[in-house]
Amino acid sequence: MPRDKSLSHEKVKQAIKEEFLEKGYEDASIRSIGARAGMTSAGLYRHYADKEAMFDAMVEPLIADMKAWTRRHTSKKHNMLDDGAPDNELFGETFIDMIREVILPQRDEFILLMTRSGGTKHENFIHDYVESNQKEFLEAIRYLREKGYPTLELSEEELHMLLSAYLTACFEPIIHYYDDEKVDKYLNTVQEFFMPGWLRIMGVK
Repeated sequence: MPRDKSLSHEKVKQAIKEEFLEKGYEDASIRSIGARAGMTSAGLYRHYADKEAMFDAMVEPLIADMKAWTRRHTSKKHNMLDDGAPDNELFGETFIDMIREVILPQRDEFILLMTRSGGTKHENFIHDYVESNQKEFLEAIRYLREKGYPTLELSEEELHMLLSAYLTACFEPIIHYYDDEKVDKYLNTVQEFFMPGWLRIMGVK
């Protein structure tokens, strides 16, 4: 009877996730992953080229989903702005929604990315992600200003500081393994604290 390759691959992925969550990238070993999956190191290499490829396979689908959500969000906001949507609709969807829709369903992968990625190309993810969002935010402010909103002038350094504080606050309840009820409560608290400031920056009263 032929082996179910898809089942075998899923077993390998689970073993990889468990190893990285427990030990982090740098301390994880191919031999230990193989033992978890019930196969030899040589067998693992039929699935992934090396340890780095294994880690990438865990976190890069999540990163792609986050980027895709951001692109959809930005495009939708531009279309709504062009169509003259009221402010309560224009600013109804926020980054918190992306956390709930994209990150929470992939919580383990997010924890790998945020806390277990030392020694990989993703180890500075929070800094890189802030810089990426910083560019998007500055473009959004420019676009709002063109549409007549009295936006505030912010330097890149100021915006970087504010985004770092906001994203860190948003991510804290997730990486500390709080249950869903607590995560939802704390995200609401973060939103209530930061949103008035963001609206003021964007010229929305």
